[in-house]
Formats: sequence, C-alpha cells, structure tokens
Amino acid sequence: MGIDPGNNLKRIVVVGGGIAGLAAAYRLQELHGSERAPCEVLLLEADLRPGGVIGTTCRDGFILESGPDTLFTDKPWAMDLLRRLDLSDRIIGTSEIHRRTFVAMGRTLHPLPEGFTLLAPTRFWPFLRSGLLTWRGKARMALDLVLPRGQPRSDESLASFVRRRLGTEALERLAQPMIGGIYSADPERLSLQATFPQFLQMEAQHRSLILALRRKRLSIPGKGQAQADSGPRYSLFATLDNGLQALVDALVRRLPAGTVRLDCPVAGIAREEKHWTIRLKDGTNIEADGVILAVPAFQAAVLTHALDGDLARELEAIPYASSVTISLAYRKEAIPHPLDGFGFVVPAREGRTIIACSFSSVKFANRAPSGHALLRAFAGGALQPEPFEWDDERLLAAVRHDLKDLLGIESAPLWSHLVRHPQSMPQYHVGHLARLATLERQLRRWPTLKLAGNAYRGVGVPDAIRSGEAAADALLAELTPVQGVGAAGTMLTEPP
Repeated sequence: MGIDPGNNLKRIVVVGGGIAGLAAAYRLQELHGSERAPCEVLLLEADLRPGGVIGTTCRDGFILESGPDTLFTDKPWAMDLLRRLDLSDRIIGTSEIHRRTFVAMGRTLHPLPEGFTLLAPTRFWPFLRSGLLTWRGKARMALDLVLPRGQPRSDESLASFVRRRLGTEALERLAQPMIGGIYSADPERLSLQATFPQFLQMEAQHRSLILALRRKRLSIPGKGQAQADSGPRYSLFATLDNGLQALVDALVRRLPAGTVRLDCPVAGIAREEKHWTIRLKDGTNIEADGVILAVPAFQAAVLTHALDGDLARELEAIPYASSVTISLAYRKEAIPHPLDGFGFVVPAREGRTIIACSFSSVKFANRAPSGHALLRAFAGGALQPEPFEWDDERLLAAVRHDLKDLLGIESAPLWSHLVRHPQSMPQYHVGHLARLATLERQLRRWPTLKLAGNAYRGVGVPDAIRSGEAAADALLAELTPVQGVGAAGTMLTEPP
C-alpha cells in the first residue's frame, strides 16, 4: 500500500488500539474534519477487540469491569473527550454514602480515619483514635510537624520519602497499600518525582507534609472542619453508567469505516527516504507519513529494534508488572460484613493473596441487581507476582480464603470471573524521568515517530487519553508545520 506523491493527504498509522491509540486516532480525525490538517488515519490492533485493558461485561444483571473502572475528574482529558463524544449524560459519580476505605490488618478491616489522605492525616482526633497504627507509629508520624526539610535530590523513592517524613509504620501500613497499589509497584523502587511530585513540592513549600495537606484541605470550599471522606477524594471519581466499554465503543463508532483493523499484528517499522514502512506479520507492508506507537514500551522496543537500537534499549528498560482482576457475585445475605465502604487495601506485610478489593456495587450504582453484591478483588503486582502464575482454581480458592477471613463470607459466589493482565502496569522506578528525557532526545532523530500510552507520564485512563492526543497534535505539527496544529514534541517529559 503506497503513498500518492501528488496527494497532500497525509497517511498516519497508529499502532495499538488501547485507549491511548484510540484517542490519538480520534484526535487526528477531529483535526482532519476541521480541515486544519488533512490526513488519513489507520489504526492497527493485534487483538481481536479494541480497548486494551478496558473492558465491560454484563452478566445476569451485573456490570463487570475487567480493567479500570474509574475516571479521575481532576484530570480533565477524559471528561473533555466524553463531552466531545456526546457521552456527558452517561457520566455518574460515586455513591454519596459509605465514602471510605478500609485497611486489612490481621482479620480486621480498619477504616481510614476521617480526613486521611493518601499519606497523612488532615484531622488529628480521628487519626489518634484509629487502630491502624500503634502509639509509637503515631508519635513517629507526628515528628513530621517538626522535622526539617529534606536535602534536595534528583529523585527519591516513595519508601525513602515516607520513611524519613512519617516513619516505617506509616510506610508499611498506609503508604505501601494506598499509593503503591495504584501502580502495583514496590515503594522501594517507585519514583516519587514521576508519580506524586506534589508531595516533594509540599515539603519544599511547607516543610511539614501534614501541615501542607491540612492547609490544602481547609482551603477546599465546603470542607473546613466538616466531616471529610476517608481516603481519596471520592467526589472526583466518576465512570459511565453502563461501564467504560462505552467510551471505547463510541471512539470506534466515530472513526470512519475501515480505520480500525483488528487481528492485525505489526512486526516492525522502518524509515524509507521520505516515508515509513510498517511491516505486518502477515508479510504485507503499509507506507505512511507518520507513525504513533501506542503500545506497551516493551512492544515498542521490538518494533523499533532494527530502526534505532538505542531507542529500543531505553524502551525495553521500562519494567512492567502483571495483575489479575477477580469479580465475584453474591447475594447480599451471603456477606456478613455490612460493606459500608468502597473497599479495602491489604498491606504486603499481611502476606495475603488479595492486594485490594473493591465493593463495586457500593461504589457505583447499578453494578448489581437488587439484593445482590459485586466484589472485585485484585492480585499480582510487583511485590506479589506469584499469584498471577497460579491456575484459576488455585487463585480463586486463595481469594475466597481471604474474603472469608476479612468479610466472613463462607459460601461460594454465584459465579466468578477472572481476567489476567500480563505485563500491563509499567513501573516508574527511580530515575524514570531521566529515562524519559533520554527517550525525548533519541526521538528527535525521528520527528514523525511519536510514542503514546501509560508507560511514560501517568497510568490512569485520563493520562493515557492525554498521551494519545498529545502524540497526535505533535505529529501533525511536524507533518503540517504551516498550519501550526498543536505543539511539537512527544509530551514525555512535560510535567503532569
């Protein structure tokens, strides 16, 4: 498939049909439709379905998410895309009741105290009454109020930061399950600069992390000294009424017929004078003016190995972790626990199979029929990779054992649904931002090649959408410089 040299229409190939690739393709189509940048878009996806880890299944009146189930509205890119897709009326928030999270210790679920954020308390009395930490651990956390600022450094692990500011108990019982779980990561290796740089900024500006978080909370209108959510700011969480698959379906529908090619794996890419050659595994080639690689970094490394060995090595060096999502359906009377929260996290020190469990039917409306409950357990990750390798029977038995201990569930679920996500979570290790800077320099040799996905600057759905749209803008800026669409660059090293 060649390019007509007399045609000003630019052909762009997007490799990868996850949410980043779909967002890139749709962004290109939007700009083409506005006549600002005429282009032909082709999206190649190796799987039999688009969407990547996003997937919604409806079964017996239950709505199951196999991957992410939440959009963080404080990051605007997902909400803006939903608006452009005319899906705004499908957005729902979390339940107004039971907005709290538990932490599993022994066989007890301890609620995070009111006003507790991801790392530290913003209200003192609820924290002092909590059984999550010993008095020694609480006293050590309180030292943050008087400790001096840390010495400036290029990067620091989450574990190092929490240990020096708040102590070991706070790290093991709170920070590791609450923050490390977001990235399925080892806090000893997780880069704070690449994941939560605001905590370093708080230390630099306010000295004390506790004081900084408390001042931030008091500045939020309507909060003040009033009761606050326990844990994350759940008012900023949203989803779609029938699941996030609706976002994927809407993107595919809006793209012209023939744009998305499924079951179409790519073997490699090459630069041929003034165009790109995309080699498919079936032996055919596609020529293009520009390429967006919206695949995991290790797959991008394979595709670029013959093109640029240095680039491929940097991409290959980004590690990944695997995870499993286990959905379980129950009648409510089968669960002794009141499910008066959105779920629980499990510190790695507890040695359980489950690293977290979401009470899906409590968190969002219409996730289970009346009189029923839907739970979503998670296993795997960087700290506990072994369960990912277990067969379904062994894994389900281990999950049920944990749910019996923590929720008192004796009976078998009505049914269960396991989804494995191999090498799905990139690990932002200490030095991640330096690696992105190196990638940025290497990509300057290939100005019409862009990267997108969750391997670079954020693992959430909004971050992936942003990366795809930014890659599209940057590529069109290179291909159509007169129009000045977007801004050049790959968006790998810009701040979140």
